[in-house]
Amino acid sequence: MSPRVPAATEPAAQAASQRSVYERLGGAEGVAMLVARFYRLMDELPEAYRVRRMHPESLAGSADSLFKFLSGWFGGPPLYVAERGHPRLRMRHLPYAIGRVERDEWLLCMRQALAEQVHDGALRALVDRAFTEMADHMVNTVASTGGQ
Repeated sequence: MSPRVPAATEPAAQAASQRSVYERLGGAEGVAMLVARFYRLMDELPEAYRVRRMHPESLAGSADSLFKFLSGWFGGPPLYVAERGHPRLRMRHLPYAIGRVERDEWLLCMRQALAEQVHDGALRALVDRAFTEMADHMVNTVASTGGQ
């Protein structure tokens, strides 16, 4: 699943729809800025405590993996797939108890990062919907444990 820009009939909308989400976010630089802000927020927001505890002390490896995944997911270079193969997101996250609380904390950080980094409202809404669907798919327990 990757974000898709809906088709349109107006020339300007058609031109925009032919550009990937990756390009519309500003390419590698834009995606890197989004990822960096997302993880800074995870470190800073007390409301993200549980999801932060699920990560290692240093978020550098997580940020690198997310950047590479998003690059390909958004229609840019498939960096993650080239390095690690198919993402298998749910399988890779099964060792972590992800409930609604953890999902919501993750989305809180991502939505704030999107609000700060993505000024195109339609693009922000498109990406938010895609992230919400992905986060819902990661939920694997009804309980929230606060990480491992």
